[in-house]
Amino acid sequence: LAMRKVTIQVESIEAGLQKFKAAWKTGKPQGEFITFETLETMLKTLTPKRLELVSLLQAHGPMGVRTLARELGRDVKNVHTDITALKKVGLVEDHDKWVCVPYDVIEAHLRLAA
Repeated sequence: LAMRKVTIQVESIEAGLQKFKAAWKTGKPQGEFITFETLETMLKTLTPKRLELVSLLQAHGPMGVRTLARELGRDVKNVHTDITALKKVGLVEDHDKWVCVPYDVIEAHLRLAA
């Protein structure tokens, strides 16, 4: 099985369309991306607690929400809310009756330029 890598980034819709065009023209995949339009949106979505949750799932494989909450020492309802937000962006997926992180490597690219 090939290793799956995703790149988390902040990018405009226009820049994303350029990548799509390049993939279309060349027939070469540009990789897997989770893209946010603004840094603010990215930081609101990928909170420290959510990243801790992703890290735990990545290390231990698929888990149930209750087990995850217990491992993190957090409230089940809050963990469920975080999982829902992470599923929405594609960082967490359902796996049978559990949830998992489908990526072996998660990279975040942040570029601040004047």
